[in-house]
Amino acid sequence: MSFYKPDQILEISIKNGIKKTSYPLLTTILLGFQAGAFISLGFLLYIRVTAPLSEGLSGLSAILGASVFPIGLILTLIAGGELLTGNMMVVPLAKFANKINTKQVVKNWFLITVSNFLGAIFVAYFFGHIVGLTETGVYLDSTVHIAEHKVEVTFLQAFVSGIGCNWLVAAAVWLSYGSEDMMGKIAGIWFPTMAFVAIGFQHVVANMFVIPAAIFAGHLTWMDYIGNFIPVFLGNAVGGALFIGMVYWFAYKKNEYTVIEGTKKTGILDKKIGL
Repeated sequence: MSFYKPDQILEISIKNGIKKTSYPLLTTILLGFQAGAFISLGFLLYIRVTAPLSEGLSGLSAILGASVFPIGLILTLIAGGELLTGNMMVVPLAKFANKINTKQVVKNWFLITVSNFLGAIFVAYFFGHIVGLTETGVYLDSTVHIAEHKVEVTFLQAFVSGIGCNWLVAAAVWLSYGSEDMMGKIAGIWFPTMAFVAIGFQHVVANMFVIPAAIFAGHLTWMDYIGNFIPVFLGNAVGGALFIGMVYWFAYKKNEYTVIEGTKKTGILDKKIGL
């Protein structure tokens, strides 16, 4: 069996949601840092690839940038990482299944938010600012343009954009859980992630990189960042927890549901399931 059906993916997602809340603190922080850095490196690659292209190639630039950005989520899900937007889907699913409590959801989201931010800031400051990868010539222009576009929208626009983003990112995580082999996981991750980037939806962790990168370059302020962070965070939470997590929970939940321990076994849970 090379892939799982949606009701089986639901079981895998719930099991992973439970696992994510049971990691030791140091493991959570380290994996969160990795994910924040990986997403930021994907965004840095996006800037380095698209910035030199002329305005006349804007359509090609959008597709090209969107096609390289998914490396961040691929690294997170396959190499290992804890990403806030993915956890916004799988951790609430574990709560819907009554396997964890609300306090565990809040604690996990808080720790992953902080550690993702640390990873993103590391890339923005050391690679973007110190090395100068986002602060020279067309790369600076591109970084500032992207950051300004993200902070200039209204609260409602940022919130709704955040919903669209994590509807697709959480779907990418869902699809990655549905494949047993690496190429299947990469394909499942790549297409939805490419779509959200090409459309221009706002991702809270990606914004942890690009807006501070503009700030380090002398543009925008930390208040601009906070004003963007809040609505995008909330929108991403709704997109992941409700539009993917809750929808599939009500679509595929069973009357008798056990994930780790219990009397009912589905067969899939006897297999070793990776992140």
